[in-house]
This record gives sequence, C-alpha cells and structure tokens, in this order.
Amino acid sequence: MARTKRRMISTTPVKERVFLVGVEWRGTKWPIEKSLDELGRLAETAGAEVVGRMVQRLQTPVPRTFIGPGKVEELIQLARNLDVDTIVFDDEITPSQQSNLERLVGEPTKIIDRTALILDIFGLHAQTREGRLQVQLAQLQYLLPRLRGMWSHLAGEQTRGGIGSRFGQGESQLEVDRRMVRNRIATLKRELANLSLRREVQSKSRTASTAFRIALAGYTNAGKSTLLNMVTGASVLSEDKLFATLDPTTRAMVLPGGRTATLTDTVGFIQKIPHNLVEAFKSTLSEVRDADLILKVVDAADEDRERHREAVDDVLHEIKADKIPSLTVFNKVDLLNPDERAVLARREPEAALFSAHTGEGLERLLELITAEASATDKLMTLRIPYAEAALLHDIRTQGTVLQETYEADATHVVAKIPRHIERRIGRYVDRGDDY
Repeated sequence: MARTKRRMISTTPVKERVFLVGVEWRGTKWPIEKSLDELGRLAETAGAEVVGRMVQRLQTPVPRTFIGPGKVEELIQLARNLDVDTIVFDDEITPSQQSNLERLVGEPTKIIDRTALILDIFGLHAQTREGRLQVQLAQLQYLLPRLRGMWSHLAGEQTRGGIGSRFGQGESQLEVDRRMVRNRIATLKRELANLSLRREVQSKSRTASTAFRIALAGYTNAGKSTLLNMVTGASVLSEDKLFATLDPTTRAMVLPGGRTATLTDTVGFIQKIPHNLVEAFKSTLSEVRDADLILKVVDAADEDRERHREAVDDVLHEIKADKIPSLTVFNKVDLLNPDERAVLARREPEAALFSAHTGEGLERLLELITAEASATDKLMTLRIPYAEAALLHDIRTQGTVLQETYEADATHVVAKIPRHIERRIGRYVDRGDDY
C-alpha cells in the first residue's frame, strides 16, 4: 500500500501586518520620520511587521477622521493592497475618529494609536502583580470612552487578536458595560493604593537601613538594565527592545570606600508617553522620586540623544523628581569613534562616559557617584564604645573613614558622616578635637 504524503502544518505565529500613519505638525520638536521610526520599533516590539507608512502635513487635526479625506481614500487603498491588519496613528486619536476610520476602512482592519500600542506592549511585559494592575488600570481608563468604537474587535478577540486587542489580558471577560468598567477601575485604584502603602513601608525600611539610594532614569533602550548588571553584578533581563524592563528592580552595591548603596532600575521613558500610564505608574516611579541621586542614562551613540534627554526631563518634571540631584551617564560610548568621544567629553565635562557592554568608564562613574553620595557629609572625630559595634558598622558602610585607631574602651574614628546618621552619634563626638 502506498503511503499517503502528509503536509506539515506550520505552527509559527503569523506576524500582524501594520501600517503607520503620521502627521507633521508645525513647530514640533521631533521630525515626523524619526517619530515614525520609533513607532515602527514599538510595533516590532509588540510582535508585528511594518509594511508601510504615510505622512500628511496639517495645522490641526480633521475633526471627523484626524487626517484629510484624500489621505483617508489613499489609506483605504493601501490597506487593501498591502493586506494590512492594523493601522497605527502616531498621535492619539479620539474615540469618534477611531470609530469613523474603522467604518471607512472596513473590517477586519483595526485602527489604533500610539497610546494603545504602548499600553499593549506594557501589557505584554508586565511581570509583577503591581505592574499588571497598573497596566490594566491605564488600559481601562483609555478604553472607557472608546467602548462603542472598540467593541467590534474586543468582542471578537479570539478571532482577530493582535495589537490593540489584548486589553484586559488575564481577565475571563472584559467588562464592556461602562458601569462595570468604572467599577473595575475603582477596584484597581484601591488595590494599587494598598500596594503603594506597602511600597512606602519598604521604602522607609530602606531609608532606615541608611543605604544611599540611586535610581536609573532614561529613555527606553538606553541601556539602564545593562548598566545595573555591570555595576552591581546582577543578572536583570536586558534586551535590545523598547520597554524590555517594566517592573522596578533594586540591587545592592558597595561604592569605593565601603559605603553601601541601592541601585533601582525602572521603566524607560519615551516621547508622547500616555498620561494615563504616568498616572498609573506613579507608585512605581516613586522609586525615582524618593532617590538620593538619579542617574540619567543617555544612549551616547543615538543621534537623537538630545531629544531623548528632553523627553526624560519632561517625565521627571511631571512626577516631581526634577529637583533631585542627578548625574548624566552617557552609555554605549564604545560605539563612538575617538573624535566623537573627545567632542562629547569636552561638551559634557561633568558627565560620565561609560560603556555597560565593555565596562569602560566604570571607575570614573563610581567615583562620581561616591562624590555625590558624600557631598553633604560632615567631617567628625568620634570615640565609639566597643559595645556600639552596629553604629561603627554604619559609619564604615555609610560614611568615609579617614582614620581609625583602637583604644582601651573605644574605637577612635575620623570620618565624613552622612546627615541621616549624624543625629545618632552626637554623644560620641570627641570634643577634644577641632573638626
């Protein structure tokens, strides 16, 4: 009997075909092509394939369809010719604009915007309970005014799926009724408030431990996680993707001289970051707001690094962290040629030039951090009784010991003392010395 030849069926997921739409506004700081390049990377991070793009110059959005009627007709033809699954607008569109566009383009093509795309990526990358709750809250707040316009693809999630239709992932059923969505939002806010209280307790515990707190802030994909791994010896996930790190990660480190510190990595920033997302992640971003020092990590090899710095500063201002002492770290300097590196060093003499990949500049980076950590220290001469061994340990790990000698009943110490432990050692000051 002849054998029947069986055809193998591929189980490889088919990438969603995405088309990008951008509007060039007068006076914008970001060139539209650069912004669409970044939007394309976001789409690829979400697992899609970008098959084309379109740009229109406008002074104000068209109320009904965001872009002009002629461009809408062109978009309809391109979507059909390119077999587009999803059209992504670079700017946030209103619920009515989204509904009108979906009706004109026709099913099964979806219409979403940059905000929905970012929320979708966050939904994919959130690992901790708090992170998932924060993403769900931001997604539902975005969804609430769009229930009617988004119902068609939310109801058919199993058949259509893909970017923009994963909102509410992890729920047995997405609440499509406005009242139920509001109730869910209220529940999420209560749960996040409770988690925020726990985070505050943990933060106070870290403060009580007298460790110098350092937070990493930077544009997404600037290399913050790789920097944390290099400096602390950790093994935090670091990938060449936007938003590879979402949940905060804290690791301990020892600075030159013996002072202990904590280094915290949080979500990367991006231009046009959704306001709802900043609001939802405020408890996570409090790790930045409560830091003693912020390391602003910049991709030195990125030609848009100055725009990235501005975007980071904007978010730090929004979360009220712009007054905290900071140190700029230009990462990935190994990708610069010698002339570029020399120019950057002249322009940014107070910054650290560093490569988290090769370790170049690590010694200077640690020296600069140590200098910041001891900037407000007070020179003191102390006699610490041997019974106060814990206090002596704090002085060694949190201060800078310049001289240490042993006497019959105490340890004689000359050290630079941080302000947060100064009040604990007042009675051990050696009044016989002038300091």
